[in-house]
Amino acid sequence: MLRVSALALILNASGALADMDLRFDEGAPKDRFTLTNSDTCPLPAMELTIDLSTAPAGLIFDVTGSGAGVQVYQPFELVAGAEHLSRTPVVLDGDTAIVLSLTGLGPGQSVAFTIDVDDTGGESETIVSGSEIAGATLRAALSDQTLEARMGTDANATIPLAACTS
Repeated sequence: MLRVSALALILNASGALADMDLRFDEGAPKDRFTLTNSDTCPLPAMELTIDLSTAPAGLIFDVTGSGAGVQVYQPFELVAGAEHLSRTPVVLDGDTAIVLSLTGLGPGQSVAFTIDVDDTGGESETIVSGSEIAGATLRAALSDQTLEARMGTDANATIPLAACTS
C-alpha cells in the first residue's frame, strides 16, 4: 500500500498538462473552428496558427465571392471568446493559414469562429470532410517554445502544453 501511495505522490508532483484542443465542424453555409482549453489550469498568452497547407486536399479559406473558392463564401466571424484575443485576425481569400493572438485562456474557455473552408482538389469542393482536413496543423507559439499537432480524420487536434504550476 505504501508503494501505491508513493507512486501517486510522484505522479501528482509532475502536475497535470494543460491541453489546447482544436475542433473543426463542417457546416452549411459556415464551417466552425473551436479552440478550447480542455484542462483545469489557465493557459498563457500565445500565438495560435491554424495551417491548412499541410493537409493534402489543398484547403483554403474562402472569404469573398470573387476569389479562389467555389460557390458559397463566408468571411471570418468570431462567435465566442473575442475577449481572449488581442486583435481580430485578418484573413484574405485563398489564405491557407490564420493566426490568433490569445491573451490567455482559462480552464474550459473557448475561442470559436466561423469561416468557409474549400478544397481545391476537385472532389466536393464546398464540403470538407475529416479525411480532407486531416494533416492540417495547429501550432502554438509561446514565449519560450513552439509546439504543434496535426488534425486527425476526426477533424480534431490537441497540443499538450505545459504542466500546471498551481
